[in-house]
Amino acid sequence: MKVESTEVSPGLIHVTLEGRLDIDGSRAIDDRFGFITTTRKANIIVDLSGVTFLASIGIRTLMSAARGQQGRGGKLVLAVAQPIVQKVLVMAGIDQLIPLYDSVEAATAAFAGV
Repeated sequence: MKVESTEVSPGLIHVTLEGRLDIDGSRAIDDRFGFITTTRKANIIVDLSGVTFLASIGIRTLMSAARGQQGRGGKLVLAVAQPIVQKVLVMAGIDQLIPLYDSVEAATAAFAGV
């Protein structure tokens, strides 16, 4: 599992995940992803286009990051989930708790008024 981040503009961070977000993948990115997503207030777009599998432990990783950011006054959203990953997110109701966008551009536009 790989995680990369880019500060698109002050306070807007684009995080790209790649690989399987299962128990091994979550362990592999846990510290770095947590540091990127919860240590300071920001608006964060998590790009899931490279995530090929999502298990419950991966959902926990995403939810923890979203809650951590919310506690700081920021916001975390998800974008570009592959169909199988999107299906898991919708079936688990995560899309009701963390906004899910079809593109990074749509997610970025959602932060334009924030």
